[in-house]
Amino acid sequence: MQAYGPKVQSLESQVMRQILKERVVSFIDFFYPPFSRFMPLQTFRYAACGGSNTLLDIFVYWFSFHFILREHDVNLGFVTISAYIFSFIISFSVSFPTGFFLMRYVVFPGSTLHGRVQLFRYFLLVVICILLNYVFIKLFVEQCHFYPTVAKVLTTIIVVTFSYLTQKNFTFKTTARDGQ
Repeated sequence: MQAYGPKVQSLESQVMRQILKERVVSFIDFFYPPFSRFMPLQTFRYAACGGSNTLLDIFVYWFSFHFILREHDVNLGFVTISAYIFSFIISFSVSFPTGFFLMRYVVFPGSTLHGRVQLFRYFLLVVICILLNYVFIKLFVEQCHFYPTVAKVLTTIIVVTFSYLTQKNFTFKTTARDGQ
């Protein structure tokens, strides 16, 4: 006799996911009142989740580069990957699913799209955002002759705005028939 069947485990994971979601939402919403005059709750949640995930990504990158890889390249036999690129791969493998789940369950929980559709669209958006970061930084530094840090700040503003609007209206959209 099996102690836990697939239905019980599925129910358990749903309950745990709901409890975690409620705690994260409650924590974020606790800090919202001072910002309520300046932005809608969804935008605040997006900023909080996106900012937290970005910090997580940077921390995992730093930790991977200095402590996991110890600044050494990774030789896979058929190719050698530089430590800074492999650290990016490690940090991306952590921040991508974390970002997806935060966006899906905290920021845009009302989306009527199937999870696999959301995941595919989120992946496409992330790839586009990586490319936009590259293009805008190169454009601002090499063509507009902006200082690199200023170029990065401007690029971040553009890409984050694009990302938010795309996630709201494409990746995690709600249909009009739902009354939203």
